[in-house]
Parts: sequence; C-alpha cells; structure tokens
Amino acid sequence: MNQSDQANNIDARVVQGFGEECSKFHHANQDTPELRQLFQSYFSIFPWDKLPLNAEGFDLGCGTGRWAYFVSQQVGRLHCIDASSAALDVARQNLSELKNCDFHLASVEAIPLADNSSDFGYSLGVLHHVPDTQQGLAECVRKLKPGAPFLIYLYYAFDNRPWWFRLIWRTSDLSRRLICNLPFAIKSPLCDLIAAIVYWPLARASKIL
Repeated sequence: MNQSDQANNIDARVVQGFGEECSKFHHANQDTPELRQLFQSYFSIFPWDKLPLNAEGFDLGCGTGRWAYFVSQQVGRLHCIDASSAALDVARQNLSELKNCDFHLASVEAIPLADNSSDFGYSLGVLHHVPDTQQGLAECVRKLKPGAPFLIYLYYAFDNRPWWFRLIWRTSDLSRRLICNLPFAIKSPLCDLIAAIVYWPLARASKIL
C-alpha cells in the first residue's frame, strides 16, 4: 500500500466525509441486481473487446470497491486507488476473495503507477471533488498507454435540462452545502431522515406511476 507525501490536489474534508460514508454504506453484498444494473449502465460504452489479454488498469477513487468487483472479473490486474484509508479498508475487505486487485492509498496527483503503463482506467463520480479537476484528469491520462480507454463520470452544468430542473437542483444543492459541513454524528441521521421522508416516498410514487 502506497501513500502520497503530496497533498495539493486534494480536499481533506471531502476525503474524510467519503471515508465515513463508505464505512457506513460498505456494499458488503457486492453482486446485487441493483449494483449490477448500475455497473452495466456506467460501463455500457466501455470497449471491453479492445483490451489486451490480461489487461492491467486502475480504478481511481475506488471507494468500497463496488465497481472494482465487476471490473476485476474481466481483466488481468486492477489497481484500486483511493485517498481515504477508511474507504480502502472497506474495499480490501469486500474484494478479499479476488486475487488480482492491488490497493493503493494515494491522491490523484500521486498515482503510484508508471506513466504510460495502464491498458485502461476509470474514475466514476470522483474527479469533480478535487480542487483542480483538469489537473486530476491529466494525471490519470499520464498513466495510460497511448490509445487506452479511460471511462469517467463527472457532474455537469445541466445545460440540456429545463429551467425548473435546474431550480430544483439549486435548491437541493443549497441544503446539501449546509448539511455537508455538519459533524458526521449529526449529518448521518439527518440524511437518513431526509431519505425516509423525501426520497423514499418519491421513489415509491414514481414506481407506481
């Protein structure tokens, strides 16, 4: 396990928050229909058939290892990288039965892989959380062989959404900004309450409709 001495392109509060989140929502049961469906939706455009035999690549911001669980079964070696030791501990436990995963405690600016060495890479929902997203992208690309695929998911500005959608999002984002600064002991049950009285009823109503 490698740890970076550099820490310029990293938000310590975000890392701590995700570590606490991964410890609570640890996805110990990896192969559920819901997770498999989400995996397939994210990776539907990934060129699996273009990878070399026993391809070696990386998962930048692996979290609990929920995507690494599926990817590792289709490649030769997978490097699971995360800046949170708590998240990496969960990933190591969840993927303990898979022998082709290596775990690295490192930030995006200090990915412990040689430049031009990886056959593929992916980073889902991570790089918009670092202070310099563009630099984070560049660091990931440096580790890839020429022409190697890199799958990425980032937040965007909702340019293709109507005004009312953007208004709802801005309202929810204001609440998120307030809640995220609370101590975890308060933030966690508050989020559970919001999930129970807002998101769960909306999800059930949507399913019925």
